[in-house]
Amino acid sequence: MAKVVVDVMLKPEILDPQGQAIQRALPSLGFDQVSSVRQGKHFELDVTGDDADRVAEQVAQTLLANPVIEDFTVRLAAE
Repeated sequence: MAKVVVDVMLKPEILDPQGQAIQRALPSLGFDQVSSVRQGKHFELDVTGDDADRVAEQVAQTLLANPVIEDFTVRLAAE
């Protein structure tokens, strides 16, 4: 079994209202050095069999990400 990580982020050209809200709140919390925030989703999949990264990519394309507005990356998790 392989642990595969899928990270999904809005495409750069898509507005990120949640990221903007976080960015606006940071200075009042003492984090003046942060100039930009983009929020996303993180998934960890336990995949059995061969080609775990290929299976995870298919899952991401089919269910986890909206390819019209989101990009995703797939990687094997560090052991």
